[in-house]
Amino acid sequence: MSRQNFFGIVVGTAMQKTVKVRVARQFVHPIVRKVITRHKKFLAHDEKEVCTLGDVVRIEACRPLSKRKSFTVAEIIRPARTWTDPMSGEIKR
Repeated sequence: MSRQNFFGIVVGTAMQKTVKVRVARQFVHPIVRKVITRHKKFLAHDEKEVCTLGDVVRIEACRPLSKRKSFTVAEIIRPARTWTDPMSGEIKR
């Protein structure tokens, strides 16, 4: 049996070995017949702390690791687009 998988964007990295991932789902409203997008944020385990803000990742269900954390980062699909400012040398998104 395969595990539950979601694709989402990393929106928080303030915790140790944990990232907050925003997952979007789309559905058609039954009456209005309009496509609606809903979002949910999941906490996912990032063992090596390699995720940064803006990364597109695939998260996979696992056993509960804490009260709110039941997913792990399976892979980074697309890293965040960043560039270095030539004047100040700081990394920008």
